[in-house]
Amino acid sequence: MKKALLVIACTLCSIAFSNAQWQQTSGPGGGNIQSFAVSGSNIFAGTDIGGVFLSTNKGTSWTAVNNGITNLSILSLAANGTTIYAGTWGDGIFLSGNNGTTWTASNSGLTNLTVQTIATSGTTLFAGTTAGIFRSANNGTSWTAVNNGLTNQTIQSISLNGTSIFAGTNGGGVFLSTDNGNTWTAVNTGLTNLIIHSITIKGKTIFAGTDIDGVFKSDNNGTTWTAADSGLTNTFTWSLAISSKNLFAGTWGGGVFISSDNGNTWKTANDGLTNLAVYSLAVNGTAIYAGTTGGVFLSLNEGVSWTAVDAGLTNLNILSMAANGTTIFAGTWGDGMFVSTNSGTSWKVSNNGLTNLIVQEIAVNGGYIFAGTNGGVFLSSDNGASWTAVTTGLTNLTVQSIAISGNSIFAVTGGGGVFLSVNNGTSWTPVNEGLTNLTIFDITGSAGNFFIVTNGGKVFLCANKGTSWTEVNTGFTNLIIYDLAANGSNIFAGTSGGIFLSTDKGTTWKAVNAGLTNLTVYSLSVSGNTIFAGTNGGVFQSLNNGTTWTPLKSGLTKLNVLSMTVSGNTIFAGTNGKSVFKTSLKD
Repeated sequence: MKKALLVIACTLCSIAFSNAQWQQTSGPGGGNIQSFAVSGSNIFAGTDIGGVFLSTNKGTSWTAVNNGITNLSILSLAANGTTIYAGTWGDGIFLSGNNGTTWTASNSGLTNLTVQTIATSGTTLFAGTTAGIFRSANNGTSWTAVNNGLTNQTIQSISLNGTSIFAGTNGGGVFLSTDNGNTWTAVNTGLTNLIIHSITIKGKTIFAGTDIDGVFKSDNNGTTWTAADSGLTNTFTWSLAISSKNLFAGTWGGGVFISSDNGNTWKTANDGLTNLAVYSLAVNGTAIYAGTTGGVFLSLNEGVSWTAVDAGLTNLNILSMAANGTTIFAGTWGDGMFVSTNSGTSWKVSNNGLTNLIVQEIAVNGGYIFAGTNGGVFLSSDNGASWTAVTTGLTNLTVQSIAISGNSIFAVTGGGGVFLSVNNGTSWTPVNEGLTNLTIFDITGSAGNFFIVTNGGKVFLCANKGTSWTEVNTGFTNLIIYDLAANGSNIFAGTSGGIFLSTDKGTTWKAVNAGLTNLTVYSLSVSGNTIFAGTNGGVFQSLNNGTTWTPLKSGLTKLNVLSMTVSGNTIFAGTNGKSVFKTSLKD
């Protein structure tokens, strides 16, 4: 079932799973890739919520390397020989001298801890933060602010060219230092946009990627700039990189562009690139990496074609899960649907026909799979191989949850209330009589009774197939209700204050939290007579209708469990920022 939660900011510590009874599956892989660093044959990827990942085989597989990193939102990465630096959102810089096996904080003197870019030159480092530039002359042991002349101190990119240091800012354009950062001078003549996302250097030519005006270049060390965007049909330029043959530009929504004539002309290079929002680019010999909002793509032929390389890149918010026999479905925030047919050993993208990639709910009805997205309801009759929009009559397309009973399919929306289909989604009719709020977060049904939770934490009951709704809220006390689940005549509500149970069709509710040590309950799932609760500290189970709860094994105690499903003797847990875990229910 779907929650009001959606996405939680994730700054969780790294977790060791060596003795865990929950096991992380190989995916789904992807998510926002905000930065890269290359060290020999090793490629490091910095993600928005999953920390740092390492690949030693050109992206064929990835492994999380976060031991010691206290904030897993990685904005920047840099390599200086065998030392790797990671700049975080709010916790400063971490360094590793052993290929990411362990990390230590390196923040002495660093008074701003949101580090958006790192550049290296020998033992000298420059860190660009949201409050200026810091320099380290001792490989990161200590830092000193170097902001003299820097009239805009939100630094988004730093690049070095001999004794010249270029800094791209958010609104102040480009600044140049020729004295190791002691003083800075704005060098913006010719620039028509002063929001600089990226700077890279090829020989004596400096390239700057801007917010909406494309790429500019300078052949005189920044004294003047000229537009270099002929053929650049998307000019929101987030990233730049240079190979031995070409210049690459990563754009927001337009994918990758290539120039083989030093930026004079550009052409698209998106064959195989299924996500066109390119945050970051990196070159490692003949391998070109594109970091997108949907994972990493690799090109081994100078951008002629791309292949997704996300195995093990467990960096996704799993909003919804469902099982259809041995097939497991996982719906994500922004990366669409993933399917596993081998118990999570491998996952593949299942987005054919799915035009909205925020999948808040998955419901199974025989051979039909329904996906509730922020773009309406989609239906698959081939186990997820392809999807068709079924939205006729659905006047609000933000579908938060779906419940099915017989031939009645209910879809609840974020602003349009409840919709009913009695023809397998071919058409929908609003059924909102009695509702005082049309922002609905969740729905569950049992024995012809349907319950919904609305914005404001109110529960409503419908006992007449959607004809009318009645508020049934007695017993709740100013709580956020995230999820509902039914087990026969017993209705459970997962809230910000634990679990509540109603045995009288919602007339009254009582707290049933004995043994539940984590009271923020994001998700509920029922399998036979067992109730599972996904919390902000792992999964709990009850074998006695909620009278008592016990932790279901270990390994998820530092993760938010947003969704769950059971297939055979295996339960799968979808987490916030760490993709999917599983464990056996046999022992």
